[in-house]
Amino acid sequence: MPDERAATIAEFIAPLRVEPGSKVRLERDFDPRYRGDLRKRDGSELLRTGVSLLAEYQERLAAQDSYGVLLCLQALDAGGKDGTIRHVMSGVNPQGVRVSSFKVPSAEELDHDYLWRYARRLPARGEIAIFNRSHYEEVLVVRVHPENLVRQKLPDGTRGPDIWERRYREINQWERYLTDNGFKVVKIFLNLSKEEQRTRFLKRIDLPEKNWKFSAADVRERRHWDEYQLAFSEMLSATSTEWAPWYVVPADRKWFARVCAAAILAHTLMDIDPRYPDVGDAARKALLVTREELEREAPAGALADPYAGAPGRKKHG
Repeated sequence: MPDERAATIAEFIAPLRVEPGSKVRLERDFDPRYRGDLRKRDGSELLRTGVSLLAEYQERLAAQDSYGVLLCLQALDAGGKDGTIRHVMSGVNPQGVRVSSFKVPSAEELDHDYLWRYARRLPARGEIAIFNRSHYEEVLVVRVHPENLVRQKLPDGTRGPDIWERRYREINQWERYLTDNGFKVVKIFLNLSKEEQRTRFLKRIDLPEKNWKFSAADVRERRHWDEYQLAFSEMLSATSTEWAPWYVVPADRKWFARVCAAAILAHTLMDIDPRYPDVGDAARKALLVTREELEREAPAGALADPYAGAPGRKKHG
């Protein structure tokens, strides 16, 4: 990572990374209100810096057209996934980003293996794909509500107690396959406290403009809080790998969560270090001829080439 900003970003996100092979217990290991030494008044400037970095490196990613990036966002209801996507991706070219939200699987999706619908939404080379909820729903919601396994039409004998360990293994292997083929996988869990979720639910009820975001189903899921905490802890322990690590982002402070998410995604792109392609000698000669033609067309009093001498301009010839 040649960019001098990379070391600072790596140091900032290091406490959020789940070390591969570690045994995670959420309530012990990650504080939803953690913010380090950062103050909110500094957060806005850091977010702008992160968004600017993302815009710069996304353009390089698209131009190089060799790598793709998959960002997986997981959180409980009201965890801030939508807001994180909206703020962090505010400066990037929307043509290079695709967001997919995964709800209850359709009849067609249930007729395939559990990873099929996610594989269909993977990024192309040069793209960033964001999964708003992801394939990890298959070891979270499905685990907390095992009746969903029946709907998945699995063959007899495949729904035993080892199914979760098997799915962890399959997911790790799938992500390894993706990274080996040039598709980086970055995974963020927005870690929200039970009390902060309660207050956000109340806000959705009390403010008319927020009513549309509230669902009674969200409160029903809240009754399974402890089961979800266990499922998240075991998921993080089993699927944070060297090739696709998890980052647990404190989500009680929305501004801090957004700064962290921007830093993590920027770190991934800077690690790839995509470069603008060299067009080659023949193409450069053609550009020189075209430039001279355009310079001759300059009207009286106008600069023949207003970009002559501009920083970053290539010298042709």
